[in-house]
Amino acid sequence: MTHVHVVGIGMGPHHLTREGDRALRGADYVLAARKSGEDELLEVRRQVCAELDLPLVEVTDPRRDRERPPDYPAAVRAWHAERVELYAAELAARGGTAAFLAWGDPSLYDSTLRVVEQAAERTPLTWDVVPGISAPQVLAARHRVVLHDIGQPVHLTTARRLAQDVLAGQENLVVMLGSGASLDGLVALADWRIWWGANLGAVGERLVAGRVGDVLADVRSARAEARREAGWVMDAYLLRAPAEQPARPAR
Repeated sequence: MTHVHVVGIGMGPHHLTREGDRALRGADYVLAARKSGEDELLEVRRQVCAELDLPLVEVTDPRRDRERPPDYPAAVRAWHAERVELYAAELAARGGTAAFLAWGDPSLYDSTLRVVEQAAERTPLTWDVVPGISAPQVLAARHRVVLHDIGQPVHLTTARRLAQDVLAGQENLVVMLGSGASLDGLVALADWRIWWGANLGAVGERLVAGRVGDVLADVRSARAEARREAGWVMDAYLLRAPAEQPARPAR
């Protein structure tokens, strides 16, 4: 029976844990999606495989509607279904022990586990998961902050959901899967504090922190610089509402 290791690799070979290294050294090959002719993120996976002398099997990724589809969840599910068919066919043909290299940690805004679970419905396989270093962890480390105040929660969300989460009363949020356009929504949060990072732990890393109204232009500029340097950009940020002002004493 085919076995699959799903290994979180953070942002590349330097983030690979000992457990991840051990799992990959026990694999026969790595499966990865090839999204374009010049896929910078696939190149990082190639680097991981080269360091461990692992064959990399590249599978052409199905096309996906990224231009604000009317039903985003449905569009993602359709994309996943096509991926499942391709990966299941490769796993059935090759057998042995395969590995998938998940960005950051496989539990956080990553589709690998869903795809592997569905592939197991089409071809006999077992799988395990090795955690990796996630973007929120690197973000907090770079800014030397704790993601929440003492005894308080942190809400993990996406840029697509930020506005409705703020309206729902969330005041301390880690935001992922952003875009240049999504930064427009921060204008309404001018008095909030932001700790922002792009390409954390990789080429083009940029950091900005401060009051949103004071540093939003810097965030936009740094994001553009990160894209120019690396050829791609992924950002994440911590947003925190201003502390309540103490009540003024009555006169």
